[in-house]
Amino acid sequence: MPISPSVVLNDLSFTWPDGTVALSHLTTAFGRGRTGLVGRNGAGKSTLVRLVTGRLHPTSGSVTTSGPVDHLPQRLQPQNDDAVADLLRIRPTLTALRAILGGDAAPEHFDVVGDDWDLEERAAAALDAIGVGAALGSDRDVLERPVHTLSGGQSVLVAVAGIRLRGLPIAFLDEPTNNLDRRARALLLGMVDDWHGTLVVVSHDRELLEHVNEVAELRAGGMTVFGGTFSAFEEHLAVQQAAVEREVRVAEQRHRTEKRQRIEAETKIARRARSGVKAAEGMPKMFANEMRKRGEQTAGRLRTGYAEDEAAALATKREAEGRLRADESIHVTLPDPAVPASRQIATIRVRGRESIVQGPERVAVTGDNGVGKTTLLEQLVGVPGARTHPLPDTTAVPHVDRVGYLPQRKDSLDDAVSVLDNVRRDAPHVPPAEVRNRLAKFLVRGDTVDRPAGALSGGERFRVALASLVLADPPPQLLVLDEPTNDLDLTSVDQLVDALRAYRGALVVVSHDEDFLDRLDLTTRIELA
Repeated sequence: MPISPSVVLNDLSFTWPDGTVALSHLTTAFGRGRTGLVGRNGAGKSTLVRLVTGRLHPTSGSVTTSGPVDHLPQRLQPQNDDAVADLLRIRPTLTALRAILGGDAAPEHFDVVGDDWDLEERAAAALDAIGVGAALGSDRDVLERPVHTLSGGQSVLVAVAGIRLRGLPIAFLDEPTNNLDRRARALLLGMVDDWHGTLVVVSHDRELLEHVNEVAELRAGGMTVFGGTFSAFEEHLAVQQAAVEREVRVAEQRHRTEKRQRIEAETKIARRARSGVKAAEGMPKMFANEMRKRGEQTAGRLRTGYAEDEAAALATKREAEGRLRADESIHVTLPDPAVPASRQIATIRVRGRESIVQGPERVAVTGDNGVGKTTLLEQLVGVPGARTHPLPDTTAVPHVDRVGYLPQRKDSLDDAVSVLDNVRRDAPHVPPAEVRNRLAKFLVRGDTVDRPAGALSGGERFRVALASLVLADPPPQLLVLDEPTNDLDLTSVDQLVDALRAYRGALVVVSHDEDFLDRLDLTTRIELA
């Protein structure tokens, strides 16, 4: 007996208030098991997730689910006073449970608790399983630990543990491996492998996508579902595209042949017409007109036939070309800040050992989640209220004024104002038209430029934040990047690597993406432990 799908999308469309079409007449379904939802930045993956989870409503069509849906957003946005219990999303039940244990027998508390009398013990076990509980304190202390004291990776693991703890039948995880170190990634992959119910992961992470049962690709407004892992999907695409390329070459050859035959036919028709004119010179007018008329009819039929054959060949060629995957990528050109090789840019001290960043050096700061990599970067760029580093005698001090910073959570953007206004904050003297032209190189164009930053996907946020750095006037002498490859598709990562390798200023980067770091031609690695 076939298993009913868990999520059904029927003729689903969504258009933003400014008229930008995000999804158009999408019909597909997600079944039980683990699905990897993939697609280029801006394809509409995060919009689709928000539609399924009810955070957006379709312009037309429908979303039907077989049960409640849980969700890990692409960007966690805890409140300033949130604790681990809030990130786990167990606060209401925990509050009611503690009230009952404290002697408050109000019926509403029992309604909230239901059967979750062992919630604190299960929450503590869930945190211990991901290596967070023991690291943060006792059972009760860890649940009240402020979220802002957790690293980005720890926060993601806690949020995923909360989804597992609540146990809803359908869950969507949007880029869950962002900010995770190797140990944390292994823990997350273990949770994915052991997931019960329907799980859809939105990701560009090749390793994570090897742990799914099927791949659903969102592209050009449609969706293709492939049974298997991402590597099998790529192999399938490679074979398919090789076949399409052969079809294109055959169609191009046919089109060239038909075009040549039409030209040759036109030449023959013209010659015959000239011969006919000469032959008709000594004929009676009536016979000459009849001969000319028949010649024109024959020529017309020939022209029509050859033109139709050429048009059919051209249509076949264009249809085949339309099945070739020619996706756009960002074009990043970083400005030259003219940093001399002798210029001291920054001093980074780790446990008393000092490293001087000098000239256009490229420095990577690495280490496990929670060791203070982001704290070190915040000290380096002078973030207001930056915390004291948890490691003794560990600090970072800049020696230049022009520092560009791309934070891990991409929260440098003001969600309430437009993309254009966000970028112009750092380049107030650049005309708006020029800002639009430069944003187009980051695949941010049209009405998207006028949308509030809060409506952007994770990939779009990154591109806008990076554009702000690139357009800064004067350009930064030091770029500080915290997990810059998060939310980026693979082609965009390639573009970013090329731009950073050509950048003539200093670079300090935090990343768990070893492939990305290996390609940067680093001069120094600083390990925090």
